[in-house]
Amino acid sequence: MAFGQPRKLERDDLREYAAKLLSGRALTASEFKDKLRRRAADLDDIDGIVAQLKEYGALNDRKYAEHFAETRAGSGNFGRQRVVSDLLRKKVTPKLAEKAASDAFSGTNESEMVQQWLARKYRGKDLGTLLREPAKLASVFRRLRLAGFASGPSIQVLKRFAAEAEQLEGMDEES
Repeated sequence: MAFGQPRKLERDDLREYAAKLLSGRALTASEFKDKLRRRAADLDDIDGIVAQLKEYGALNDRKYAEHFAETRAGSGNFGRQRVVSDLLRKKVTPKLAEKAASDAFSGTNESEMVQQWLARKYRGKDLGTLLREPAKLASVFRRLRLAGFASGPSIQVLKRFAAEAEQLEGMDEES
């Protein structure tokens, strides 16, 4: 065993390790399998452990995606598109990621979310003055897009502060 390499675990020890993983934080099935692969002495043991945990309901990508999306939507810090991309990065299926995000964001007004996000991020600043500078306007728009808010609602809200916001419409295609 090389220095710094974790000890490979036999089936019973791998089961204990699996239980510890799930007690720490929720994981998608794919994330969970990746962690087990790093520690398993025999990779054939992983599928049995995963199947058993799915059967018990301890490993459920649908519940994970729903909870993740609801938490992110409720925070107001992230738009729908960011939630979908984060779920995809965690290897949740695209169909499941889209459904979880759609459900979590149903009944929300994205323009209102953008307005609240701007109010939080730029508290104490005069957005009308700040956004007069084209570079600042573009920077704020990029930050909104990075947070996962759609172009339309983002530009709609930014137009309230700067007439030049209309020029941002082609920016998504350029990046």
